[in-house]
Amino acid sequence: MKLTLVRHTAVDVPKGICYGKTDVPLASTFLDEMETIRQRIGSSTFDCVISSPLARCTQLAERIAPGHRVAIDHRLCELDFGDWEMTNWDSIFVSQEGKAWFADYVNTRCLNGESFADQIARTRSFLMAIRMSGYKNVLLLTHAGSIRAMICLLQDKTPQEAFSMPLTYGQILTFSLDNK
Repeated sequence: MKLTLVRHTAVDVPKGICYGKTDVPLASTFLDEMETIRQRIGSSTFDCVISSPLARCTQLAERIAPGHRVAIDHRLCELDFGDWEMTNWDSIFVSQEGKAWFADYVNTRCLNGESFADQIARTRSFLMAIRMSGYKNVLLLTHAGSIRAMICLLQDKTPQEAFSMPLTYGQILTFSLDNK
């Protein structure tokens, strides 16, 4: 099975703000970014289109895959940063909880949120389900955290390796997933 992953387009959130699972608005550049993504995908046909439930992904899915029913899967959501949602990263970094999380984001949960290990577990569950679907070509609209979790699971990378790879807004990645 071929998985085509698309990270959502730019958001209208001030730089330095943690927004994870918060449903934030898209930037004014959305239509231009969406058109670039649509052109890069070209004439690809998909058996299935699946999106994170957050509007920054669903709006993109509906525009770049017209005629497809867009399935929503909560396992494709961005990391839940809990009490840190919509907080400045600098203030998170200097807090005791923030220091503990930055020291071990893989295993330490955000204050009332998730760890990266939690996100990997969600992503593993999604991949196990999609693997059994019988689809041949799937389009996924998701977030940087989910894409990094898939990099860990599908390319056998460590979280540190996955986080060292830049992921830009609107970036497209393709993975091969066996149906075993």
